[in-house]
Amino acid sequence: MAFVLSLLMALVLVSYGPGGSLGCYLSKNHVLVARQNFRLLGRMSRLSPQTCLQDKKDFGLPREMVEGNQLQKDQAISVLHEMLQQCFNLFNTERLAAAWDATLLEELRTGLQQQLEDLEACLAPVTGEEDSALGRMGPILTVKKYFQGIKIYLQEKEYSDCAWEIIRVEMMRALTSSISLLERLRKMDGDLTSP
Repeated sequence: MAFVLSLLMALVLVSYGPGGSLGCYLSKNHVLVARQNFRLLGRMSRLSPQTCLQDKKDFGLPREMVEGNQLQKDQAISVLHEMLQQCFNLFNTERLAAAWDATLLEELRTGLQQQLEDLEACLAPVTGEEDSALGRMGPILTVKKYFQGIKIYLQEKEYSDCAWEIIRVEMMRALTSSISLLERLRKMDGDLTSP
């Protein structure tokens, strides 16, 4: 009996170890939903990007940070969650309704929400982990700054159709990076995936 109790306690402690939490599992379905969200964004195009070249802007997607191997597992999860949360918030903007097909937009929102819910089980608790939380803040602030630039751009362009088209293309880049990060997370040592 004591052995079984010790074994159960060890399993609980391992589940709450660095980079993982009880119930954290990023399945292949999570990757499929991410790819579906990307495809939805592709289908949402209403204007040719060539007609909006005058509005094109480099928003400074932190691609090397997201796609590279610079992030530890808990940082990568936090960055992925923040990117998806910011993307979800962007596509819930009140001035968005006229820009795209409502059905496709709702499907995208639902897919992003599903990804966020899946990731929430993987976020390491911040309380009591000051060093870990501080390590995550730099990359998260970089992501927030990136999305803040996008919001300012939309305001400056008065939420025009071309501005939204530029943002749609930019979000396709961001989702491509988030899919790369997600696939890298799934390949990391067994904390996040099944064997």
